[in-house]
Amino acid sequence: MNGLIPEAYAQAGAASPGGQLAPLLMMVLFIVIFYFLLIRPQQKKAKEHAAMLGKLAAGDEVVTAGGIVGKVVAVGDGFVTIEIAESVQIKVQKFQVSSLVPKGTLKGG
Repeated sequence: MNGLIPEAYAQAGAASPGGQLAPLLMMVLFIVIFYFLLIRPQQKKAKEHAAMLGKLAAGDEVVTAGGIVGKVVAVGDGFVTIEIAESVQIKVQKFQVSSLVPKGTLKGG
């Protein structure tokens, strides 16, 4: 067994510098692709969501992550009170508000 290892190295010859650099370049290429296709769009979406939550005000019509549609009655630091029917209000965590819908959507549906 030991006799085969030196023969394998001898047959391969000296490794060229370009051969050692290719795997490194492939790794860098994969990291760049991951950044532009996965990481960057998620960061952008998170920033947009945070900005939307910062602008949230009473009277806005919203959809929660659970699919509940309602009108914002009150906005606190960590919670939002949403009216989902006449005289029916629920309190949800602020980050659970997934999107704003155009005003008048509730009456049209």
